[in-house]
Amino acid sequence: MRRSHLPLAFALLVLVLAGCASVPAPLQGQYSQMTPRDVVASQQRGMQVRWGGRIVAVDPLPDRTCFEVVSTGLDASGRPRWAADATGGRFIACRAGFYDPAIFQPDRELTVIGSVDDFRDQRIGEYEYRFPVVHAAVVYLWPVRERIDVIQQVPPPVPWWWY
Repeated sequence: MRRSHLPLAFALLVLVLAGCASVPAPLQGQYSQMTPRDVVASQQRGMQVRWGGRIVAVDPLPDRTCFEVVSTGLDASGRPRWAADATGGRFIACRAGFYDPAIFQPDRELTVIGSVDDFRDQRIGEYEYRFPVVHAAVVYLWPVRERIDVIQQVPPPVPWWWY
């Protein structure tokens, strides 16, 4: 490859790799980086957010469905990252319509987009917890991640003693 083609090849590689981590169309846009815990501390209403995490509970009501979610950070595609003990608090997201609790089960990954409209005090066990309530415009349920067991193979012996 000639030197004059290297910048073009590099640019093409960057574009191909960027396409691998694209955000699904319903989740695209710019949103506040505040976590649910930050929003509760500031008591800020009307903020547009894109939050995600794992479903704790689903509450189908006559005109809408509400989801209680343990918030986590989102990766480059908008999917919740799950790291032990790394949460941004909890939130409740409500959207018009019926979302079947048999599909939207606890521990499924969910990303929502909407505005923080209110705050609700609810108990978690005996603890009184203040939840930000999101009026969700988008509710995106992620496919279940398949568990893959990685078997580490012992590398073959090498002929160099210093390796």
